[in-house]
Amino acid sequence: MKFRPIAAGLMVLSATAMAMPAIAWAAREAQPARQARGTMQEIAYGKDRLQRLDFYPAAVKGKAPLVVFVHGGGWKRGDKRNATGEFKAPHYNGLGYHFASINYRLVPDATVEQQATDVASALAALLVRADALGIDRSRVVLMGHSAGAHLVALVGTDPQYLRAAGLSYRDVAGIVPLDGAAYDVPSQMGENARLMGDTYKQAFGTDRARQLRLSPTAQAGKPNAPAFLILHVQRPDGTRQSNGLAAALAKSGTAVSVQGFEGRGLRGHAEINRRMGDPDYPATGVVDAWLRQIFAGTAR
Repeated sequence: MKFRPIAAGLMVLSATAMAMPAIAWAAREAQPARQARGTMQEIAYGKDRLQRLDFYPAAVKGKAPLVVFVHGGGWKRGDKRNATGEFKAPHYNGLGYHFASINYRLVPDATVEQQATDVASALAALLVRADALGIDRSRVVLMGHSAGAHLVALVGTDPQYLRAAGLSYRDVAGIVPLDGAAYDVPSQMGENARLMGDTYKQAFGTDRARQLRLSPTAQAGKPNAPAFLILHVQRPDGTRQSNGLAAALAKSGTAVSVQGFEGRGLRGHAEINRRMGDPDYPATGVVDAWLRQIFAGTAR
């Protein structure tokens, strides 16, 4: 299976003074000792009780790539353990990749902007520990499902979130959104309004300018993360939103692949997350092939 290569000419962003609090906090809390292989470690990346992540190390010598997962839940619920699924950590560890799953602050106590900031801050907390944890900083991918797919796509298209954490797109090799929606927030607001309208309004409000700022499709002009693999099941809004984001990324010259899989409604939406990493689930092999290519292309 072949995918488009990473786009050339990626703009690298430097850290600014506003990045210092997040990166300094992460450095201060970093553990100096190397984490024992095979032992899951919970790491705090902020002071809030939800600013925590689980790190699952691969049993390898030397430094290994890292897959960071962001759970879904309509921006208002979800958890790094019960929403991650049973297959991901052992599967990616078995491939020789470290795996991390993060919590983030939830709506309405936090804004979507703060959630995207949490994703970037969690990544910074891992990378400041890269030597201790055996992480290859040049080979890091962000993956997310549902609302988490929106958040990783937003971090991958709007550089302000990584910049505020002291990072840039040099620190992310690729983005894997799983059956997300709200990539184009204004067009999503009226979709399935009976079931989801209140959720979208709570997360994104009614101000169109803010909705566009939180739309990965609207932010997809360069700079972006180097490569995207956008997966969806056969939900009309998820399919339309995934294809729209892919088209916007392709227009900007960003390497992107989009692929649909069987599964309809909420059952299919849940299955792509629950079974990701299951070798019998078709999307697992697609992601594995893409990761091999991305990590081979960024190895140093």
